[in-house]
Amino acid sequence: MIFVNIDGPHFAITSFTGNNWPLAAAGETMQPSVFVVDEDVAVRDGLKEMLEAHAFRVTEFATAEEFVERYSPDQPGCLLLDLQLPGMSGTDLQEQLLAKDIHVPIIFLTGNGDISSSVRALKAGAVDFLEKPPENDVLLERLRAALAIDCQRRLKAAACHEIKDRFATLTAREREVMALVIDGHSNKDIARRLHISHRTVEIHRRRVLRKMETSSVYDMAKTSRRCGLFPENAEPTATSQAQP
Repeated sequence: MIFVNIDGPHFAITSFTGNNWPLAAAGETMQPSVFVVDEDVAVRDGLKEMLEAHAFRVTEFATAEEFVERYSPDQPGCLLLDLQLPGMSGTDLQEQLLAKDIHVPIIFLTGNGDISSSVRALKAGAVDFLEKPPENDVLLERLRAALAIDCQRRLKAAACHEIKDRFATLTAREREVMALVIDGHSNKDIARRLHISHRTVEIHRRRVLRKMETSSVYDMAKTSRRCGLFPENAEPTATSQAQP
């Protein structure tokens, strides 16, 4: 189970089991970072000072290339990104991250109010696009929103990881039964489709619910589809028809 508490720039994960996740011990606070990418050292220093004064953790980068080299997707946080950078631009970095399926929330900063670039960035999923120098209150509000987005995205990914781990424990026949159950088929219809007895379907159905750790077919259907185990209204082809 996962429990989360968001408080300003902090969030606490009090319990989680799974791989490929930045773990914190029960009750320990895991603080995300604001990744500031700007070639101007004075801008970076000013942002760092202001953000740390409001209890944000800040990691600085002078270029997009440096960010790519040092950044780990396991580290929660958001990206405060200058649009005009030497070498790789801010929007180029955004595109590269998306191509790698990395969805860190991005707030762009720009000194010239480039409308076409802002539209491009926002369409690609940027949280916001602010002109330099941003008002502190506005920036803090946007950063808290971006961190909340990152937190919720990671929690959803973690929950789906748990669901997929449970799904992996099902036998091939149990997966067939599960797919038909969540698609709304009755036990009688499932028995006919899979060429097994009504009693066998009931046994498999109970085992599926137990292994998926739920008592609700509705919840199982909702979470399994949300996590990509089955597309909407999909039904796998029955296999191993001779198996009970």
